[in-house]
Amino acid sequence: MSIAPARATAFDILLLVESGGYASDLLHVRTAALDARDAALAHEIVFGVLRYRAQLDFLIAHYSGRAGKLDLEVRTALRIGLYQLRHLERVPTHAAVADSVQLVKRARKTSAAGFVNAVLRKVDRAPIDWPDRATAHSMPAWLLERWDRQYGRETADSLARAALAEPEKYVLSTAAGERRQDIGAQAIVPLLDLRPGQRFLDLCAAPGNKTAQALAAGVTAFACDIHFHRLVQLKPLTPNLAVLDATRPLPFSRLFDRILVDAPCSGTGTLARNPEIKWRLTPGDLTDLHQRQAAILANARRVLAPGGILVYATCSLEREENEEVASPPALRRIPGRDPGDGFYAAVIKSGEPAND
Repeated sequence: MSIAPARATAFDILLLVESGGYASDLLHVRTAALDARDAALAHEIVFGVLRYRAQLDFLIAHYSGRAGKLDLEVRTALRIGLYQLRHLERVPTHAAVADSVQLVKRARKTSAAGFVNAVLRKVDRAPIDWPDRATAHSMPAWLLERWDRQYGRETADSLARAALAEPEKYVLSTAAGERRQDIGAQAIVPLLDLRPGQRFLDLCAAPGNKTAQALAAGVTAFACDIHFHRLVQLKPLTPNLAVLDATRPLPFSRLFDRILVDAPCSGTGTLARNPEIKWRLTPGDLTDLHQRQAAILANARRVLAPGGILVYATCSLEREENEEVASPPALRRIPGRDPGDGFYAAVIKSGEPAND
């Protein structure tokens, strides 16, 4: 029995995400050959399963009566089936159930086929009493508790709800053409007060949206990134490219009038767009990121010209990556309160301390 291409693709992608892949990148590559309807369904299933994973895992135990460990392939097939049955109106029940059964067989877990069939045939859309607030929001408890302390319970609940929503799509028009860029991210480059002829350094530049935005002001742009395969995407924008690790001293002999440090971060402001982050991140990661971000900022400040401006930005909601690296903020966007992703940006002028 054949499996619908959308469900087979979603299954394969979700397994790859469990191994460290990123859903949006995998979907871009693996749905290219699908027709529009199958591609759309694959996107819906992948992001839906990742956003609602905690709820889906509770429901697996609820309907099966088993809270024990399941093989990843079996759990993934159940998550896919449950998400469709609970959240998608137009998907026929028999198709969702039958394809989940076939997916475990395809994954050589044939002995679990009857179990998957039996569990999914019990699923309905009756309201569920979730066991705790974290499951109700489909959030890791530790992250929700952090947001309670930092923002208060009401805002934390709003942040968690925003992470379950389909994000709006925003487009930025530049001289190099239209580029998809979140509305919050579009507000960061204007903080640099760019002028024609300035030397501009984009230190963590890939995929290049902010470099393209800066070039519209007439600057001479230098774009850097630690990953060569991502940096090459910027070739149409500027010939001044460098692969480097910005946590180490920078190799530039001339100073820059404007510098953007769009720092590598946890991405907790982008959970609606990148839902796998909330299941992958650990508290220890925030300590490591803080150290990297502080090193990058210190190195960037050493190549900032007198009278220059540096903007430090993240798409994180966490203090360790924001106020504790560079403060005070010139811009902060909170999902659920502001449109688009969550962002933090601080403006640092030459000679000023990075942290008050």
